[in-house]
Amino acid sequence: MNTELIFSNICKYISLNEEEKAHFLGFLEEAHLAKNEFILRQGDLCNHINFVNAGILRAYYCNPDGKESTVMFAVKDWWITDMYTFLNGLPAMVNIQAVENCSVLTLSKENLDKLYEDIPAFNKFFRILMQNAYCREQLRTIENLSLPAKDRYDQFTKKYPQIAHKVTLKQTASYLGITPEFLSSIRGNKN
Repeated sequence: MNTELIFSNICKYISLNEEEKAHFLGFLEEAHLAKNEFILRQGDLCNHINFVNAGILRAYYCNPDGKESTVMFAVKDWWITDMYTFLNGLPAMVNIQAVENCSVLTLSKENLDKLYEDIPAFNKFFRILMQNAYCREQLRTIENLSLPAKDRYDQFTKKYPQIAHKVTLKQTASYLGITPEFLSSIRGNKN
């Protein structure tokens, strides 16, 4: 199990001694996903939070008519789950699927709760992660409400070049809340 990246991620916010690191590792499971494989499906119990060691994951909602709306992407060194359902023990509202081959480290809700008790510094770490996620989503909502589609696309490609060049036009369009045809015309006008 490659753990260098996850400890680098964690140590941005908290310090762990070797004993705490070893204890934390005992709670993790490694998973490898092939392109298009799911780590979570809508309706399944969401009981894991996932750290991306390699690859890209996409979280998306699929409405009853089959229309997909991308909620988020997660690349190497990011965490992803259906946070609301993870924290509340509910069936997932989103699918989480590999955009490309992925390696992830998963932490169950049960083990996260044990981790909070065993190593209190993880309370701080996950609080910071959730605060950052909330701020990111608030800014995204404001951008979606206030910016024209072309500007949203420009922001997306500037903020997330590692994602923009690896996901499909349809996936990008669903993240931006526009049709693939409209995104294609925006991209065509840039050339």
